[in-house]
Amino acid sequence: MVVEHKAKITYMQLLKEDLVVIRLVPNDGMPKYTTGQFLTIGLPIPSEQKVVRRAYSIASHPENRDYFEFVIRWVRKPLPGRVTTELFYANVGDEVYLGEPTGNALLIDDKLPNGQPDNRRIVCVGGGTGLAPFIAFAKHLHDTGDKREIIVLHGASYVDELSYKELLTNYENESIERGKDQWNFRYRAAISRPKEFFNRSWAGHVGRVESFFKPNKNGVSPLEEMVGEEITTTNTKVYICGYQGTIDGVIEYLGPKGFVTKEEKRKDGSYEIKYESYG
Repeated sequence: MVVEHKAKITYMQLLKEDLVVIRLVPNDGMPKYTTGQFLTIGLPIPSEQKVVRRAYSIASHPENRDYFEFVIRWVRKPLPGRVTTELFYANVGDEVYLGEPTGNALLIDDKLPNGQPDNRRIVCVGGGTGLAPFIAFAKHLHDTGDKREIIVLHGASYVDELSYKELLTNYENESIERGKDQWNFRYRAAISRPKEFFNRSWAGHVGRVESFFKPNKNGVSPLEEMVGEEITTTNTKVYICGYQGTIDGVIEYLGPKGFVTKEEKRKDGSYEIKYESYG
């Protein structure tokens, strides 16, 4: 039996015609959930005369007890998503149905298989709206005073799709001001269509987000240049969310370094790549 709760839309920020930030407040109060989970949003589809549901990653973090936040892309080709389309035509005050928070693919690991604390750097790779769970990561790790090094890498086609650029830039500036022994955070974005007119002002990394892991002629990747050392299984854990191509690309670059996924985990239960695909 599907357990659902009614919730109201309390906030909508249209970042561009096909990208929106939405906040929902359950009518019966916020349930407990874990950073990295997702939940389903259901809406009546008039043409089908039934409620249709779709899963969305949660961009808010459990320490925030005021609302659930989502960043949602309206993909209209080859066919527009039914629930997403209804959400883009919804208004503040409208009601939706929410499922229970679920999913364990992107839960943050605090301990190694042997029970020791996992103090490795956390590298989050978000393609498009696959950034959502890593916004929750950043907010959660910030608010809980986590001392691990955290790097968020975001890939988009256009600069106006860098949905949380201001927040993440502020987090990095805070890290510089407070000192990395207190809050160790970095944010980098990649634009995959740098020659498009709308991206003419972009001076950052170009290419798909997985290219942060691509070694140059000297065998060093942009990510390794940034952290100042080789990325290894003993110093880094990688979390990925996005299209399967993004996931496959990161795995392809990290495989030769010995990184493995849960499906390939070692006899001791260890692995260094966690991922969730949305297509």
